[in-house]
This record gives sequence, C-alpha cells and structure tokens, in this order.
Amino acid sequence: MQSILEQLSVRREEARLGGGKTRIDSQHSRGKLTARERLELLLDIDSFEEFDMFIKHRSTDFGMDKSHIPGDGVVTGWGTINGRKVFVYAQDFTVYGGSLSETHAKKICKIQEMALKNNAPIIGLSDSGGARIQEGVAALAGYSDVFQNNILASGVIPQISVIMGPSAGGAVYSPALTDFIFMVRDSSYMFLTGPDVLKTVTNEVVTAEELGGAKTHTSKSSVADGAYDNDMEAIAEIRRLFDFLPLNNREGTPSRPFFDCSDRIEDSLDTLVPENPNLPYDMRELIEKVADESDFFEIQADFAKNILCGFVRIEGQTIGVVANQPTVLAGCLDSDASRKAARFVRFCDCFEIPVLTFVDVPGFLPGLSQEYGGVIKHGAKLLYAYGEATVPKVTVITRKAFGGAYCVMASKHLRGDINYAWPTAQIAVMGAKGAVEVLHRQDLKNEDKTAQHIADYEETFLSPFRAAERGYIDDVIQPHNTRRRISRAFALLKDKKISNPWKKHGNLPL
Repeated sequence: MQSILEQLSVRREEARLGGGKTRIDSQHSRGKLTARERLELLLDIDSFEEFDMFIKHRSTDFGMDKSHIPGDGVVTGWGTINGRKVFVYAQDFTVYGGSLSETHAKKICKIQEMALKNNAPIIGLSDSGGARIQEGVAALAGYSDVFQNNILASGVIPQISVIMGPSAGGAVYSPALTDFIFMVRDSSYMFLTGPDVLKTVTNEVVTAEELGGAKTHTSKSSVADGAYDNDMEAIAEIRRLFDFLPLNNREGTPSRPFFDCSDRIEDSLDTLVPENPNLPYDMRELIEKVADESDFFEIQADFAKNILCGFVRIEGQTIGVVANQPTVLAGCLDSDASRKAARFVRFCDCFEIPVLTFVDVPGFLPGLSQEYGGVIKHGAKLLYAYGEATVPKVTVITRKAFGGAYCVMASKHLRGDINYAWPTAQIAVMGAKGAVEVLHRQDLKNEDKTAQHIADYEETFLSPFRAAERGYIDDVIQPHNTRRRISRAFALLKDKKISNPWKKHGNLPL
C-alpha cells in the first residue's frame, strides 16, 4: 500500500511541474505566472479541486509518441471565490506552448459541461499558442466542441475569459463568445492571423502588440473589456468582478453587507450640472456618489468613452449602470457607444441584474462616417436591448434628453419602470437654438426676436415638467436626494415580474 501511495505522490508532483523547471523559469522571466500559480491567486486558499491531472495526449505523429506530459497543457477544476462556487481552466504555456489538442479540448469541455450542470460560472485563463499542428483536424474539432459549449452556456452562466499570453487563430473565438474578456498589458495578445502572415499576404508590417495587444483591443476593436498591468492585478480585479455577478440566470444578484446610508444626502450633486448647458461635467462623479461606498466596476473604460457602463451596488445589491458621459463628444450616442451599451444591457437582462440609466444626451452624433458606418442599425441595437429587457429599469435624466436619443436611453416608452428627472433636465425633440432655427426661420436676422423665441421654447418645451405632466417622468427630484430615491425605487421593483411574448429568439439588428 505504501508504495502505491508513494507512486501517486510522484505522479502528482510530475503533473504539477508541467513542462519542467526550465520552462517555468522562462515563464517567470517574461513576467508571467504559471497556470497553477494563477489559479492559486484566483481561488480561495485550499479550495481548488483539480480534475484530469493525469490525462495525456494520444497523438503519435511527428514524434509526439515520444513526449507525454501529464495534464496536456491545461489545468482544470473547480473552487470558490469568496466562498462562491466557480469552475476554472488555465492553459499551461510550459506544456507544448499551451497548444490545444484533442484531449486538451476534452478537458475544457468537461469543465464547461460541469459548470452548466452545477449552475456555476466558468473562468478561463488563456495562454496558448493555438491549435496543436501535430494533431491537424482533431485539434480543430476540439476547438469547435469548446465553441459549442460556450454558445450553450451563454445567458445561462457567466463566462469570463482572461487572456494572459498569446491567443491566436481559432483560439480567439472561445473568449469572443464569453461575456467578458480581460487582457494583460505587454504580455497578452489576440488575433486571427499573426504579423508574419499579414506581411506575406497583405504586405502590412505590424508588431504583435499593435495588431492584437491590450491597447488595441480595449480602445479600438472593443474585443476586450479591460486590461491590467500584470497577472496579479488582473486576477485581483477578476475576483472583484466575480463578486458583482450572480452564479447563474436563475439565482438573482448576490447580496453583501453594506456600510453606507440608503438615504445619504449628497449636496454637491445640486451643483454638478453647470448653469451653462454647453459646459461638460463628469458623470462618473454622479455614479460614484450614488453607489454603495462609491464602488464602481467599469466595463470597457477605454472604448466609446462617451458612454459609461459598469456595476455598482445599491443597498448591497448589484446594479448595472449605463450613463452618457458629457465630457466626451458632449455625451452623444454614436455607433460604438450604442454597441457597447447594448451588449452590457443584454448581459444584465440575461442574469436578472437591474439597470440604472443616467441620461444626458443631446442626440446621435451626426456625420458621414457615422451614417456610412451604420449608426442607424447600431443605435437600434441599444433600442432593442432596452425594449427587450424585463429587469427593473430606473432612469434619471440629469440634463439633455433630445430626439431619438431620448427614446433610446431607457425612456418610459421602452418599459422604463421608474423615470426621474432633475430640475435641470431638458427633454425635447432638439435643443432650443436648433428648434428656433426651424420654427422661426423668418426672424433669425433679428437677434432680439431670436433670443425671445429661444427663451420661450426653453420655458415651454425644455422643462422637465412638460414630460411630467404627460406621465413620461414619474417625478422631478432634488439632485441631492438621488441616492435615496434610486434606493427606494429598486426596493420597490425587487419583486417585479414581466415576460415577453413567446418566441424562439428575436432578430436583433446585428
């Protein structure tokens, strides 16, 4: 019996060593942790239960029959984050460069299926050179199996991908199918075709960082939702995000103790909106002053900065926040902002996370590039997302809400549950100056008449009381009372239940 136990210990130690000390040292020299070190930081102490530690590949071509490393380049299992169950896999770059083989894929699929059966989120830590070329179509089949599970899990359990090294070719599609993607600056990249192929096929010369680095995907392509300076910071932030998310689409949002007064008064909000309607202010300040302990986890902070998306807590409950940002493009909606917010709202609706919307939007951004880029269809995505959502929706209009952008931003007409406005709110088809130029074109040469027309229009049409008189605004509230009113609104809506007409699925304007 003793010899069998010793043999087990030896086998376990061999598996834990992965590609060996030399390759582990090489990983460390690049400023990267190993797969097991990453999981140790991600999960609660001593909570990790590993599966399939001893699996080996079955390939015999190209000399692979002479090389067998236990685990086959990926560490899989489950554990807890702050006591809550989660399934994980971490690709091990020290073993065959983390390349995906048939058995490597089977390990990931097994964990995906276990996560679905047990209604718990899955987090994947990617660090892979792509498909294992020595296995040919078997590796491609493995990728396809992983993709299919990603699709089946979508909207059922949260899926988070963290790119902590290379992710190239077909490998990028699994993260792309998940809910959130995060990257590590200067050590992770994602692309379908690498720099060498680009140079050969298109004669474009570009570095891996420029082609698919963290800056590219967080600020230009919108593929990634955030980037961090190193492995440890990335993992710490994933743990923080995980605490905001429900375990599945039926459980409801997690609740945690809070140490903030629900009826806290914020007098500074009374002067947040400048008297000059053309001056900007930072909407992030409002979000943080409304949130429990000012804690705001922002999503895609570096992309489409004219709209803010992220998670806060109100009375300990997770709330998704969407807010126009007047400091960027005056808070206008454009194609990128619409896509960003639409995807976020749909995620919240999938997992029963209530949505809070702060509105200060002068309209959709005009221009040839926007029209040619399909702003109509992209704007419709946000419209569709809000109109489809059945979760509690609370909206606060702080200043401008003009034209179609008013309709799109969680208006009462898109089944907004409780819609508030500050006294500074202006709700109309367009701003006063533009409206006067249309309605009183004959008086434009007379400055006094034009000024009077603008003043009359502002008093008659821009006042929030005009919308309140028609019931489109439920109340005009004092800015300093915003946290209290929002807290009570979500408390009221806690047991809200509505459903959409039965359908296989809608035809979202993709």
